[in-house]
Amino acid sequence: MERSWLPFALPQCWPFCYWVAVAVDHFSRRAMGVGTFEQQPKSKAVRAFLGRTIAKAKKAPKYIVCDRGVQFDNKHFRKWCKRKGIEKPRYGAVGKHGSIAVAERFILTLKTILAGMSLIPLRRDQFREEILTVVQWYNQFRPHTTLGGKTPYEVYFRKFPDNRKPRHEPREDWPRGSPCARPWALVRGKSGAEFTLKISHHRGRKHLPIVELKRAA
Repeated sequence: MERSWLPFALPQCWPFCYWVAVAVDHFSRRAMGVGTFEQQPKSKAVRAFLGRTIAKAKKAPKYIVCDRGVQFDNKHFRKWCKRKGIEKPRYGAVGKHGSIAVAERFILTLKTILAGMSLIPLRRDQFREEILTVVQWYNQFRPHTTLGGKTPYEVYFRKFPDNRKPRHEPREDWPRGSPCARPWALVRGKSGAEFTLKISHHRGRKHLPIVELKRAA
């Protein structure tokens, strides 16, 4: 019989870990909501979290794609979906990487960002505040490769993307109409512009950078 050794022998509950539930819009990759729990949540708690997310979005999704965790693979969850007007849940393949790829990719990003923090708050309300700060940055400022460099915020709210707006061109003799890296965008003003690189941090968090280019005076 195999035995677990430290640190894997620690119980998977607070204060050794938190459990996080996420809801991600498949089309825009926007994180619609997050829930934090001090121990593995039961189906009722997850349904309550999803209910709050739907109420905030003011619309229920047509489908829910989820894994076969005990919170989802039960009759109570399927009945709840039916009451909300959601077609029966679509379950990812057991043990198959990529079957719920959109949610898995967001969770990996979330874990990677949190790993950059020096300390994880022990108080649940403080931890939740940090999670929400990461979600705000992810939705509004982090370009997404799958979205062609757009942010989830721009796609979800149908905003004109920043990477399609006129760009700075530092090369003096570069023709304004020449192609550039995708997506193509016009040159702002004359070629040969001088600009400054500005780096700030979302809500003062050093692990959440915001990079801007500004034309020099």
